[in-house]
Amino acid sequence: MISSLATQAPLPLAYYRNSPSIYKTKPSTYFPRFFSGFLGPISSPAIRPLCSKSGEVGGMASSLQNQDSISYLTQREAAEIDETLMGPLGFSVDQLMELAGLSVATSIAEVYKPSEYNRILAICGPGNNGGDGLVAARHLYHFGYKLFVCYPKRTAKPLYSGLVTQLESLLIPFLSVDELPVDLSKDFDILVDAMFGFSFHGSPRPPFDNLIQKLVHLHSCGQMQHKSPVIVSVDIPSGWHVEEGDVGGQGIKPHMLVSLTAPKLCAKKFSGPHHFLGGRFVPPTIAEKYKLQLPQYPGTSMCVRIGKPPQIDISALRENYISPEFLEEQAEADPMDQFYKWFEDAVVAGLKEPNAMALSTTGKDRKPDGSTMGPLEAPAPSGILEKIWELFKKCLNFLKNFAFPSTKYEIRAFNLSSSRMVLLKGVNKDGFVWYTNYESRKARELSENPHAALLFYWDGLNRQVRVEGSVQKVSDEESEQYFHSRPRGSQIAAIVSKQSTLVPGRDVLHQQYKELEEKYSDGSLIPKPKHWGGYRLQPERFEFWQGQQSRLHDRLEYSPQEINGKRVWRIVRLAP
Repeated sequence: MISSLATQAPLPLAYYRNSPSIYKTKPSTYFPRFFSGFLGPISSPAIRPLCSKSGEVGGMASSLQNQDSISYLTQREAAEIDETLMGPLGFSVDQLMELAGLSVATSIAEVYKPSEYNRILAICGPGNNGGDGLVAARHLYHFGYKLFVCYPKRTAKPLYSGLVTQLESLLIPFLSVDELPVDLSKDFDILVDAMFGFSFHGSPRPPFDNLIQKLVHLHSCGQMQHKSPVIVSVDIPSGWHVEEGDVGGQGIKPHMLVSLTAPKLCAKKFSGPHHFLGGRFVPPTIAEKYKLQLPQYPGTSMCVRIGKPPQIDISALRENYISPEFLEEQAEADPMDQFYKWFEDAVVAGLKEPNAMALSTTGKDRKPDGSTMGPLEAPAPSGILEKIWELFKKCLNFLKNFAFPSTKYEIRAFNLSSSRMVLLKGVNKDGFVWYTNYESRKARELSENPHAALLFYWDGLNRQVRVEGSVQKVSDEESEQYFHSRPRGSQIAAIVSKQSTLVPGRDVLHQQYKELEEKYSDGSLIPKPKHWGGYRLQPERFEFWQGQQSRLHDRLEYSPQEINGKRVWRIVRLAP
């Protein structure tokens, strides 16, 4: 596919950095372009769970809290806290239920992605715990899961009737106990146990005793099956004693427990891989009264992991990407236009630092440190110095090969390319711009070999873009202008940091920073250091990658060529 090379007006990145979002969208089949600085609407966004970065590895971005340092509540304390919340503190039942259900949904989405665990059955009891399950089902539907609800003993109160109506309006099927399959493992990927909470005592009555046994049976069967549904218990695994846990050892063995407000004492007996805390509504007065030690929720998260994360089998970590196809006829004629389009999608999707890119450089003769010859390759002097030099080389060889054998591996490392993350600060028809220290390792490598490769990775959209080309410094005027647009703290840091050189300790940097901060405390202009400025990569090759199912990814490569004296871009598809 051959297309003409078109020009493109500069695209200011400052515009994008002022578009924060707590939403993470999945790519739609079409994202409207924006013109003259206006963003178009997004079609069919999927809400990002209000928890930390999701992943089957168990939410590595979650705040991990030592289980021994967390407070655990007795049944009486849990009841008193609820009474206080809904009494003097003015919370209503539906408010607490909404927050609790949202916490459960985000905890599930944190670990079990809808692409792998799509079919969810929420089994809800007649009390508040069941209401939490109904709310969670609604949120999980909007997160992209396929929901089914079993709610055999419906509560006639308006709050619960309203929750049922909301789910029915979403066409979520309600299944009676008789309609449930005998073997739940064939029809569902996740089973939400929302039957009984901390206020329950005694023995479960029909039909919940039978439902609990179905979940218990799944655990024993799951040990023999390759994959069985995961069980998520809301606050208390149904049938457990609130304080003593699974007394007889014959109860539900959930894979995930989502404690609400604070973990109950029985949570100490939980041995599953995923324990989360939700219900981000505990005011300081209650925390002080009950001496609660609760973890900090990260950012805007509605859940936080507590306890140790599960052991990770790295070989089993995989993502089955679900994305719209990226076909040749959909690609822009000019790769810069295609980059602008995908970059806009990443910004609108609210991805963190969409302008972050991996920069790979290589020194001359493939030595990224910028050196062109090792110490043994240096020209030897003549006369008596020649004999001294020969003796020195023999001693050096002895040290390398015998006294310090690891040295040869360290030297070998200098024969490889080097990579680091930097931030794109400008892009237009002339190329991609970033700023750095001109005395850094990457700068030394670029002085020897003025070619580099960039890689943008946008996880939320299952996309990456590779760009390769030649590199040159931007003008002093351009560097000066950008330097003074930075926060004053960043300007001072650029002076303090002699990038890639050895530093005695962090305190040295802080002391130098403090001295310069005081020096320029009057607001005077901070001079740009001569060793700091920008680079521009002029692209010579692009590759646009869109993740697809079963590793059949889309890869479209752009490369320039001349036809009839005119430079055009050739687009080809590469095997994944």
